[in-house]
Order: sequence, then structure tokens, then C-alpha cells
Amino acid sequence: MKHGKKYIDSAKLIDRAKLYDVDEALDICVKTGKSKFDETVEVHVKLGVDSRHADQQVRGAIVLPNGTGKNVRVLAICKGDAAKEAEAAGAEFVGAEDMIQKIQSENWMDFDILITTPDMMGLVGRLGKILGPRGLMPNPKAGTVTREIGKAIAEAKAGKIEYRLDKTNIIHCTIGKISFGKEKLEQNFDALLGAIVKAKPASSKGQYIKSCVVASTMGPGVRINPNKVGLGA
Repeated sequence: MKHGKKYIDSAKLIDRAKLYDVDEALDICVKTGKSKFDETVEVHVKLGVDSRHADQQVRGAIVLPNGTGKNVRVLAICKGDAAKEAEAAGAEFVGAEDMIQKIQSENWMDFDILITTPDMMGLVGRLGKILGPRGLMPNPKAGTVTREIGKAIAEAKAGKIEYRLDKTNIIHCTIGKISFGKEKLEQNFDALLGAIVKAKPASSKGQYIKSCVVASTMGPGVRINPNKVGLGA
């Protein structure tokens, strides 16, 4: 793969053989965000678990202290008082059967998160094949299936993110924008990693955090030493 001049210049700031402390890694990450747009900063964490086993799944959600810097578009599927609550909380789209039909017939996806109430999951479940592959299927563990729909919408707007293992036992999450600066990014990083550590399955043996990398949208990855942040075996 050929990289542009900015990427090559950024890569020169990184020692590929080194595992960095968190603050140093994020400082480098901020410096490598050289695009004209405000790049997103992502964390990629490989865990020492096997996602094929139900008792080794790692999944949850957390509200980042400084948000994500992204305007989150919320679709709320609910009825009655819950629909009124969703509208009052600032959901961009509120509906029930009409919204489900819109997604099914038009493949409409102009939202970032879908939040629903337990009584609507029978209908929402029909969208599994459409929403599942996109990571948009609501789930009680992520707080997106709830009776407190107003609170869930407010949290989503405030910067709540979901973390979960992919098939390669890696968690990929956004922790903010380059414009946040090192300190706010570090606060968000600490909150996310703290949640992942607390979610460690009882059946997990050996080193839990295998590796951790941070990177801006267009920048190279910076490897973090898990032992330096108390995340080793």
C-alpha cells in the first residue's frame, strides 16, 4: 500500500519497536492528525479471550467523560408516552411500525443508533438481518433496549459508546477527536479501558489485554504497553 506524504511524515514520529505509555501515545496521535478535517481517534484492543465461547464475550457501554465529538442521530422506536419522552429527549426520528417499514422497504439508514423499549423488540427483531451486520441492533447490555428511553437518548447524545468483541477478539472504539487534545483523549481512554477491564470474563485466563493501539483517522497506529497502564496479566 502506498501512503501519502503526511502519513509518511507522521510515521517518522513513531518508533515501531516501542510500546508507549498512554499519555505519550496520545500525544503522538494528536500530532499525527494533520488533515484539514477534525480526525477521529480510535482505540483497538486485542483481548486474550475467545469470542466463540458464550462465557468469554465482552460487551457493554459507557458514557465517555468528554463525549465523542460526534453529533449522534438517534432513531427511537416506541409508542405512547415513551414516544413523547423520546421526542422531548431530542431523538431525531421517532416512530414504530412506520419506521420499521421504512428500513425494510427503503433500506433507510440515516441514523447512528437505534433505541427502543422492551415491548417493541418483537417488531424490531424483524430487522436483525439488516441492522445486525451494521452493528445497529439494539441490545439490553448496551442500554439500547430500555424502559428509560429518555435517559438512554440523553446518554447517547452525551457520548455513550458501545464496546464489544469482533470475531478476531478485538474491540474497536472511538474516543474522541484530534481537537480534544491529549488530556481529554486520555480521560476518555482511561474510562473505556477501565470498563473493558471490569468486564473481564471469569473464565478468562492468562493475559487479558494482549495489545492496544491508538490511531487517528488518517494517521499510523501507535502501540501502547498494556503493562504500563496496569492491564497486563
